[in-house]
Amino acid sequence: MSVRSKLPSGTDLRGVKLGRCASIAVATVGTLCAIGLLGTLLPGSIFGTLLEVIFAKGTVGSALRRSTPIVLAALGGIFAEKSGVINIGLEGLLIVAAFAAVYAMELSNNLWIAFLVAVLVSTVFAGLFAVVCIEFRADQIIAGLAVWLIALGLAPFASQVVYGAPNTDSVRSPPGMNEVLTGLPVVGTVVSVGGGAVGDVLTAVADLPVVGGLFHASVVVVVGALVEADVAIYLMFLMVGASWYLLYRTRFGRWVRASGENPKALDTAGVNVSRVRYASVLLSGVFCGMGGAALSLGLGQFTGNGQTMVNGKGFIAIVAYLFGNYNPVGAFFATLLFGGLDAIQTGLQNVDIGVPSPLVRIIPFVVVIIVLALAGRTRVPSAGGEHYESGEE
Repeated sequence: MSVRSKLPSGTDLRGVKLGRCASIAVATVGTLCAIGLLGTLLPGSIFGTLLEVIFAKGTVGSALRRSTPIVLAALGGIFAEKSGVINIGLEGLLIVAAFAAVYAMELSNNLWIAFLVAVLVSTVFAGLFAVVCIEFRADQIIAGLAVWLIALGLAPFASQVVYGAPNTDSVRSPPGMNEVLTGLPVVGTVVSVGGGAVGDVLTAVADLPVVGGLFHASVVVVVGALVEADVAIYLMFLMVGASWYLLYRTRFGRWVRASGENPKALDTAGVNVSRVRYASVLLSGVFCGMGGAALSLGLGQFTGNGQTMVNGKGFIAIVAYLFGNYNPVGAFFATLLFGGLDAIQTGLQNVDIGVPSPLVRIIPFVVVIIVLALAGRTRVPSAGGEHYESGEE
């Protein structure tokens, strides 16, 4: 019997429509274009100030860096919850991965080993969470909170044991893409020569009146930020595309979605629901491992004070994939919106726009709340949070 035939009516196996996300994206781009045009025409106004802050290469780069760990954690949450297991322990997985990455980097001085160790540690924690929830049928929310609280105490404690303080020593950060390419034989020479020629062309166009200003803001700055972006950001781009393909274009993806929508149908089709859910939760550990490593290695240190350096990013990831309607691409844009606003408010605090700093700091949260209120309802998987055992009626 086909899994498709047993799913609830209205279930789209090809992917979630991104109509609302597309509308918000169009509105965002339109707003940015308006600010760019007004800022170019009125350089001495508040729009000119906003243009300088929003379209600065540092702001774009900061938005990408802030978004990377959240996006990767959101991808993990999508797979877990799409399969029917609500994993709110993403925050805890990010915390243990962040510490593991820094410690492994210090011991090995190898970026890939650091990422691998972070993924392994995070996946082990995710596996324990999966056993407790799937095998022993524990409450998934309580188990997720337990993962977070354990990690919140364990990682700083491990840092205290190893380094004598909740904060670790500094380690080498991932290189930028420009460093990676220019360091390669032959390719490095081509990139250097080609980059110089392209840079001359971009500079010439950017010098044009009005149009040049808009071109500089929309193209030159973005290209410059991407060129200087570290490899973790490109890993994020790769994982977003790979996650979407895995979820909506493979047999495993159909199993994951069926497990969360109608596990009985999946069982009837001869697929083991528990195995699918185990694999999905383990995938959430893999993605969170990447996210935690990207966060701590990007800063070059693990900070264990207070809520640790993760500081709620795992919970923001949950909001991101809910806003993105469990679609990897939607979650990416939702996170980029928040990350961009967060980077903008940081930049605005360094200039005088006539608004008190405390009000500037809440801009990202206010805008996200407004967007969430206007975005509409998120469709939660029908069997999300429900236990299932083969043979159940």
